[in-house]
Order: sequence, then structure tokens, then C-alpha cells
Amino acid sequence: MQVFPVRTPAGRYDVHIERGALLRAGRLVHAVIGRRKLFVIADEAVWALLGQRLGRGLANAEWMPLAVTLGEPRKRLSSVEELCDRLHAAGADRSSAVLAFGGGIAGDVGGFVAACYMRGIDCVQIPTTLLAQVDASVGGKTGVNLEGGKNLVGAFHQPRLVVVDPATLDTLPEREYRAGIQEVVKHGIIRSAALFGFMESQREAVLARELAAVERMIGDSVRIKAAVVREDEREGGLRRILNFGHTLGHALEAETGYRTLLHGEAVAFGMVAAARLSELRGRLRAADRSRIESVVLSYAPDLRDGLQSVEPARVAARIGGDKKAVGGKARFVLAMGIGRTAEELDPPASDVLSATRHALQACRRAGRKAEQ
Repeated sequence: MQVFPVRTPAGRYDVHIERGALLRAGRLVHAVIGRRKLFVIADEAVWALLGQRLGRGLANAEWMPLAVTLGEPRKRLSSVEELCDRLHAAGADRSSAVLAFGGGIAGDVGGFVAACYMRGIDCVQIPTTLLAQVDASVGGKTGVNLEGGKNLVGAFHQPRLVVVDPATLDTLPEREYRAGIQEVVKHGIIRSAALFGFMESQREAVLARELAAVERMIGDSVRIKAAVVREDEREGGLRRILNFGHTLGHALEAETGYRTLLHGEAVAFGMVAAARLSELRGRLRAADRSRIESVVLSYAPDLRDGLQSVEPARVAARIGGDKKAVGGKARFVLAMGIGRTAEELDPPASDVLSATRHALQACRRAGRKAEQ
């Protein structure tokens, strides 16, 4: 068992990491917020797979499942309205609490529902995917997409507790597991040469989902995320380093209509592009760029189908609509080395396009090599 405290001006909570924690969920939740009426917001597919297990953990609690169809195309305000209507119909009041159960989308949508309903009720995050466990469930970011970009409507709403059960990864599809790994690699690039080195040298153990490797990935990532959030809760400065690879990654997701790539896959592309842009801007040595690209692509699945019809210029043109842009000018997090970053506002469009083109080519080449 590992417990990591997250301390911010808006909320103090723990991230509880323990294999089998789902079966103790009720006791863990009651210990923090007392006995409340609990509403579990989950994707229907996750609920069908893991709902019975969580239900056993909530046996002594008063709770109700609210399972809906989620996914990037459904990560919209219409889903938030639907869930708020269902909460109201079920008698949820200001003393109720939401359990956001599932991957990053369930966490974002469930957390935003909790932030909005009756101007804010308590939320507990119970992430079931690697991406959500190492990143999305910690820090209080919630939100949904608009047609023009990702997470453009949302709120900061810190959870009261995060419950991480690594056993949920046993049933996670390989593609989703690899997508989550990209956020771990990101944490190493921006903040921990040791974690990056682990991901570089222990690929077989990571891909085999060996317990020690999984717990190392989750624990180190949560520790890094908690430290960053403690210093900058609302992304006024330091927290922006967590967006490494996300500016062009989000642009790629928007360009492909949120339908062909998982978030972590788009981030993999974005990190390859960001590393190349860092090199072009004189921030990163070629050797470190090559290491970053190699590790990222060693965990990525074959992305060729998702990138088949993508035009570099169209992806690069979307970055001005990213929510982190300032006056229509894109803000990039660049790597200065393994474990170090810097920001640059509005780098030359020619460099951004060149980095985008490089990343698309590198991802396609990696897919061909995997096939051989």
C-alpha cells in the first residue's frame, strides 16, 4: 500500500494505492467524507467489467450507479446535462457525493458534474486505467470538449480522495495500457531522469505488467504530479510542464475528430513533435531528442491507421485554439534535457510545422518496423 498526500489551497486529500482497494472502497470513502448517498458515474463498458467488484466494496454504503456511454465523442456538455438530470431525478442533494469510476474521460466528466451540480458537491476519483491512475485523477482538472478543441469547458474541482487499485489494469486492453504508459514517460521527461531511465531499461517488465513495475510507474507518477500541483494548483506557472506533448497532441485529436486515436496515443505523437521542436529551437541535444523519441515509440502501438490521412499543416494550424494559447499564440513546453523543461510562446510556424511533419513520419516508420 502506498499513500501520497496532495495538498493545495482548495483541497487536501490522499491518493491511496493498493491492490484490491476496490473491495475496500466503501470503508475508504466513509473514513474521509462520512456516510453519504453516493452516485457512481461510469462508462457502461467499465461498469459491465468492474461494476460488480466495486459494488462489493460499497456493500455497506448507500449508493446508485449512473452508467452512461462515454468516450471522446461523448465528452461533451450534453453528457454533463444528462447526468445532472439523472442526479436530480434520483434525489441527489448537496450532501451527496459523486464517485467518478473509470478512465480519464469518466474522471473528467464525473468530476465536472460534481463541480457543477448544486454549485459543487464532493467527488471521489476511482481511476481504472493506467492513464487515469498516473495522471488524470490527480490535480482537480475536470472538463469536456467543444468541437474546436479539447477540454475547453471545465472547472478545477479537487477530489476528496483518490482510490487506485492496480488490479483493475489486469483487464485493461493492451492498446489502452500502452496509451497510459505515455503519461508515465512524460513525467520522466519533464521531472525525473530516474523514472525515464526506468521506462527505458525495463520495457519488458512494464509491458508484462509485472506488479513491481506497475507500482513503480503509478507511485512515481503520482509523487511527481502531487508535487507539481501543490506548487501550482491552477496552472499559473509550474503546472504547465505537465502539458509536454499535449499542445500538438490535442491538435491532432481535434483534427481526427476524437475518433481514431486514444488520448495517450495523441500525446505520444505530441511528445515526439515537442522533442523535435525543442531540438530545432536549440534547447535539446540531438542525442536526448533521439532517446525521447525512441522510448516514446517503443511503447506506442502501430499508429498508422489513425494517422493515415492526417496533413501536418492542418494539425499545426489548430494550435492557436488550444486552451493554453495566449492571444491566439501557442505556448509550448520544450525539453531542455531528460528531467528538465522550459516554455516558449509562439515559436516560428515553420519550426512547428517541421516538428509536426517529423513526428508524423516517425510514428508511421515505427508502425512499419513493428509489422516486420
